[in-house]
Amino acid sequence: MTQHTETPLIGLLTLVQRSLQDELHARLHAQGWPEARPSHGCVFGGMRPEGVRLTDLAERSRITKQSVSEIVSDLEELAWVERVPDPADKRAKLVRLTPKGQKVQDAARAVFAEIEAEWGERIGKKKVTELRSTLEELSLLPPLVLDRAA
Repeated sequence: MTQHTETPLIGLLTLVQRSLQDELHARLHAQGWPEARPSHGCVFGGMRPEGVRLTDLAERSRITKQSVSEIVSDLEELAWVERVPDPADKRAKLVRLTPKGQKVQDAARAVFAEIEAEWGERIGKKKVTELRSTLEELSLLPPLVLDRAA
């Protein structure tokens, strides 16, 4: 049997994700957002213009509602988000960006665009476009589920 020594795909994706995250936060800090933390991504990444419920953020991020609530509380202290009544259910709250939070999100999106462009310069725009397209395609696939009953 041949020993497989290549890094598993999940390991490569994790390395690239961590590198991207480190670069994002270094650039945000340099732009005057030193409070930005990797954990904040679960909120900013799942944000919608009208706001989003904690349960939706938790589900999307695959972390507990309690953990998301703590992160949202941190972001409230920074005045980057606010909790407002959900017009569809007055008992529920929506988390939405404040104007300051929108500036942070805009800055992060600009940094991501810069990094993507820099990757294009380093490895070729076609490769980056293909990577993006492939990841988008994979993200839309239904989960692989093994039929253990067979």
